Amino acid sequence: MFFLLWAALLFSVRGSNADTGASVERQTQCYHGFCIILYEAEITAEAGLCVVIPCSFRTSSGFTTEHMVWYKCEPDRRCGDSDMIFHTNKNNKKVQSQFEGRVSLLQSDVSQNNCSIIINDLTVSDSGSYQLRVKGFRYMWSGSRNKAPEGFTFSSRPTVSVKDLTQKPTVMIPPLTKGQQTTLTCTAPGLCSGSDPTITWRWKGTEANDTHITGNITAENHSSTLTFNPSAELHGTNVTCKVSFTGDTTTEETVTLNVSLFPRILKNSGCRVQSEVLTCVCISEGLPLPTIKWPLLKHHTEYSVITTVSKHTVNCTVTLTVKDRSNTAVACVSSNKYGEVKRNLTIQVEQEADQPGPGAVLPWVVAALSLIVNVIFIICLVFLWNTRKKVKPNQEDRTYMSLRKKDLSPEYDVIGQPLN
Repeated sequence: MFFLLWAALLFSVRGSNADTGASVERQTQCYHGFCIILYEAEITAEAGLCVVIPCSFRTSSGFTTEHMVWYKCEPDRRCGDSDMIFHTNKNNKKVQSQFEGRVSLLQSDVSQNNCSIIINDLTVSDSGSYQLRVKGFRYMWSGSRNKAPEGFTFSSRPTVSVKDLTQKPTVMIPPLTKGQQTTLTCTAPGLCSGSDPTITWRWKGTEANDTHITGNITAENHSSTLTFNPSAELHGTNVTCKVSFTGDTTTEETVTLNVSLFPRILKNSGCRVQSEVLTCVCISEGLPLPTIKWPLLKHHTEYSVITTVSKHTVNCTVTLTVKDRSNTAVACVSSNKYGEVKRNLTIQVEQEADQPGPGAVLPWVVAALSLIVNVIFIICLVFLWNTRKKVKPNQEDRTYMSLRKKDLSPEYDVIGQPLN
C-alpha cells in the first residue's frame, strides 16, 4: 500500500512538471563517496495541497546512516540549525514551528537510503530550495571497536515553487433516476495525508425552480458524500462542492444534475369522437422529454397534430376524420432513451343534437297560436272599451238649466208666470 502511494505521488509530481516543460531525468551528484540522486531538481506544487521531493542517496564505505535532516534556506548560503524543517529524531526541538508536523519521510526506514519527503498543507511561503544532510557513524579500529560520529551535507538542492491552487475537486455523479436514492461524492484534489480539508455542498436552482436538495452529508478521507432522492424538479439544477484547505485556500467544482425519468402516460389522456371527428389527447411525462407517436396515423393521410411542452411534460393532440366507429380505443406510444410505454386510450362517443321532428314541433306551434289568439283577444277588449267611452257622455259634457232668475226683464216675467 505504501509503495502504491509513493508511486502515485511520484507520478503526479512528474506529470505536473512535464506540463511545465521541466526535465524528468534524474540528476546524480557525488562527493567523497556520498551521492545524492534527485529525480526532480525543480518541482512545481499548488497551495493547500502537498509536494513530494523524491530522492535517494548512497554513502561512502563504512558509513552507517542514523538520521536524516532536511533544511530550507536561500540557495546562496549554507543551511544551519535555524533552517531545519525535518529531523528523523522526533526529540529534536530545532525544527521550525511552521513546518512541524507537516513534513514526513515516504520511507521511514533510514537504512533504505530513501530520502524522499512529503510536505503537506502547502503555502506560497514554502517556495524555496531544500537541502539534505545525513548523520551517522563509522567504526574505528584502534585497538578497540569504537563509533565515530560523522555527517555529510549534500550540496545539490531541489527547488520547490508553490503556486496558487488551480486544481478542482472531483465530483462523481451516478445516473440519477427519479425516486431512486443516490449519492454524490466529492473528493478534494491531491493525494495528500495532511490536515483534513473542510468540504461543503451548495445547491442553486434555476430562476423558476426553488426546490432544495435535502439529504445526508458525510465527510471522510478528504472526501464528502451527499445522499438524497432525485426529483424531476432537480433536473437541470447545479450542485457545487467547495473544498477549504489550511491557510484560507479554497477551490470548488460545480456540476449540473441530469435526472432521468422513465416515460409514463398520465391518466387525463383520452379520446372523443363527435360528428365523425376524432380528437385524441396523450399527455406523457419523462426526462429527457419523451416523443409521442400515434400508430393510428399510419392508415390516414389527412390529420392535424398539435404538441405543447411544459417542463418535463409533453401534451400531444391529434385530430382526424373517421367514418368507421368500430374501434373502441386508440393507442398512444411515448418513449425516450430510457424506455417506451404504450397505452390504449378509450374513445368516448358524444351524442349529436337530433333534428326536430313533427312531434317535437307541434307543442311549439300550439303554444305560438295560443299566444297569438290571446294577444288578439286582449287587443279587441281594449278597442271595445275605448269605443264605449266615446258613446256615453261624461258628467262634464251634460247641459243644465238654471231655475234661478237672473234677469228681471218683462220677457222673463211672462215666461216665469204660472198658467191659470
